[in-house]
Parts: sequence; structure tokens; C-alpha cells
Amino acid sequence: MDLDDRPESAPTEGRKRWRVRTGRNLPVAVGVGLVLGAGVIVTLYTVKATFLIYMGAAVAVAGYELVRALAVRGIRIALPPLVAGGVAMWVCAYWFSARAALAAVALTAIALIVWRMPGGSAGYVRDMTASIFVLAYLPLMAIFAVLMLASRDGPDRILIFIALTVCSDVGGYFAGIALGRHLMAPAISPKKTWEGLGGSLVACVAVGGVLVPVLLHGRFWQGMIVGVAAVGAATLGDLAESMIKRDLEIKDMGTVLPGHGGLLERLDSLLINAPVAWLLLALFVPAGAR
Repeated sequence: MDLDDRPESAPTEGRKRWRVRTGRNLPVAVGVGLVLGAGVIVTLYTVKATFLIYMGAAVAVAGYELVRALAVRGIRIALPPLVAGGVAMWVCAYWFSARAALAAVALTAIALIVWRMPGGSAGYVRDMTASIFVLAYLPLMAIFAVLMLASRDGPDRILIFIALTVCSDVGGYFAGIALGRHLMAPAISPKKTWEGLGGSLVACVAVGGVLVPVLLHGRFWQGMIVGVAAVGAATLGDLAESMIKRDLEIKDMGTVLPGHGGLLERLDSLLINAPVAWLLLALFVPAGAR
């Protein structure tokens, strides 16, 4: 998530000091993050299928933000087949098989190509390819979290995946504030530093080295590798979302989360990290091998 300034009405002196240091209202941001995290824990470790509803609601809001941002440029997204196809993809991945989910992906892509045809040829390629992009960026990336959840030890896999992504954000955030001097990609994200990346790496390697052995009975070095990969994926997710905003010339995707901005700003790292975490955990600790 980018660390750009967040507007706040009538902040107190204490909040002002936080904002000078962090660029946003940190206590509010932490509170919102804890609430979101509590929702993850409750849904995962009660009836785990309810996590699909929780995740689906988050992706739906993020998708609305992205569709609305694209509409500013006159880009029309084929929303009905996108929503129906996304639901079908996740249902197939969770209750049936990866093959069924792959078929749902293909059929959804076909529907997106066909849906726009009655609207005429003007802007067809632009709108159709944007719809395919939204399909790939949101429901298709998130389907790997659905595949993790479908495993017998799915809640533990999801918890590791989310914890590492959060550690990448938090470790980079505080290391960047305390030590950040050398900009990593100033043309894309002007506040992301190499020192922050180092903080993300330390946090994720440490947490991965603990959680993978404790929750999945893997080896500590496997957890460390997953942690390193999570840093790379989460950082790329941040940068990709920053590129989207810069191309669309907007500051935030939305304001639904106080202290964070839009929900897509909160999900950008998770979306790109989902297939990476799924692949490495499946290789190191196959589902049901505990």
C-alpha cells in the first residue's frame, strides 16, 4: 500500500505529530487493520466457508473502486458477466476442482469478449481488454486464496499468506519511516525506499520461519523462502497499483477505509501474493501431508 498523505478533518495535536511522521493517521489505520484482521480470524476458524463471503465482499468493493476509476477515462467494464463469472470461478475452485475453475475462467473471458459487441466497434478493444484485465487482476488472482482455503488445513495456509503480506507492509512502513533514505522507484511510488524493502524482508523472513513450521509442520527454511517470495510479490503488488493510479491520474482508489484509503489499496499486495503463496506452500507442504 502506498504511504501517500491521507486527508483528515480537524486532527488533534497528537494526530498531527503522527501524520508528520507517517503521512497518515496511524492510530486510526491500526484500528481499522485490527478490525479487518479480526474478521479474518473469526471467519477462518469458525465456519471456514464464511471466509469466502468475507473475501468476496472485499473483492467486490475493490472491484467497484477500480471500475469507477476506469470509468473516469471512459472505459466501460462488462460488469454482469464479470461478477457472475467471478462467483462461478470461486465456487468451482472451492467445492469442485481446479479444472472446473479453469473452465469457468475461460467461459468468463469468452463472455467478456462477447458482451461488449452490441455496443459497437468504437472503443471495443479498449473496453474488452480492460474487462479481461479486471478479471485477471481481481477474481483470478484471488482464486488462489480460494484454492488454499479448500485444503484441509486451509485456514492455516490463509493465515500464513495474509500474515506475511501484512508483515511486508508493516515492516517496510516502519523501516521506511525510521531509516528510509534511498528511493526505490521514485517515478512510480515516491515514498518507497530500499531501506523499507529491507525492513519488509526482515519481518517476513522471521515470521515465515516461525509460522510455516508451527502451523503446517514444514521446515523453518521453507518458511523463510516463502517470506522472501512474499516480500517480492507484495512489493510488486504495491507498485502495480501505484502505476494504475498514476495512469488514471488519481490519488486514491477510494476512501472506504479510514487511514488506508480505498479497499484496493489494502488488497493490492494480497492479490499478487496469493498465487505465489499458494504455489510455494503447495510445493513445500502438500495439503493433507501433516
